[in-house]
Amino acid sequence: MAINDQGIYAGAQQYPCPHFDARPQQEVSLLVIHCISLPEGHYGTPYIDDLFAGCLDCDAHPSFSSLQGVRVSAHCLIDRDGRVRQYVPFTERAWHAGVSQFAGRERCNDFSIGIELEGTDCSEYTQAQYLSLAQLAQAIMERYPEITRERIVGHSDIAPGRKTDPGEAFDWTYFFDLTFTSNCDRLKEI
Repeated sequence: MAINDQGIYAGAQQYPCPHFDARPQQEVSLLVIHCISLPEGHYGTPYIDDLFAGCLDCDAHPSFSSLQGVRVSAHCLIDRDGRVRQYVPFTERAWHAGVSQFAGRERCNDFSIGIELEGTDCSEYTQAQYLSLAQLAQAIMERYPEITRERIVGHSDIAPGRKTDPGEAFDWTYFFDLTFTSNCDRLKEI
């Protein structure tokens, strides 16, 4: 299985992250897609890893001043080349959703998995990112069958008015077509 009993995805490089805690006794039933770049619109920097590791130098860029003392994480990040980094095992609660609600339930971190795409709300995502995200989503749904197409959402869907990611540039139709009309072997051929 692509995700083991410890919540580790076989297709990801593992990165240490202190920003997580034990999940309450709730079944994982939601997948939340986010986007991030530090500084915004700059790709391939070490700053996302530093943010999730709790060691971001907030003096490294003027836009980082608002991140002083922020403790956030995601389960995974997919960079522009489609490489997957895992910061938090899926069995644990990552701190990605903040104040949030889905289907009448608050505190989405309790029952969700958060995946970051390296990007911005208005920059197109890469083909490699869509392919990796589709493969990862398939593995997550295999491991956590309560996550269905209807339970894959953007951060903007669970925190409307507060968050806008993954943004207008994210092609939901294309992502869902890859995820639900292709199998993993077909994705590897593309």
